[in-house]
Amino acid sequence: MTYERVCALSEVPEEGSLRIELADIDVAVVQLDGEVYAIQDVCSHADVPLTDGDVDDVDGAPTIECALHGSCFDLRTGQPTNLPATEPVPVYPVRVEGDDVLVDVDAPLAATSI
Repeated sequence: MTYERVCALSEVPEEGSLRIELADIDVAVVQLDGEVYAIQDVCSHADVPLTDGDVDDVDGAPTIECALHGSCFDLRTGQPTNLPATEPVPVYPVRVEGDDVLVDVDAPLAATSI
């Protein structure tokens, strides 16, 4: 695994997200209930940044919502939790060291159901 520092934890809003533009991918770094997640910053249904949407806990699942059509994605798995999206979004391993958020964009986690 190759973790890369993408931002400071203090830059990520509590219960919100921060768009990180890397060389070949845009990542949403999300903070919710003290946990930090990284998910590709594009809805699989429409080419819309997920960072434009709300972050919330829905039925026990940490999610980010697409602001255009309302699909939500589980931040742990990338799976959509409602329509119209039917395809998952890649999620990435995250590590927090002090105030540094490190993400391994070279090793997306396989989408699974929880």
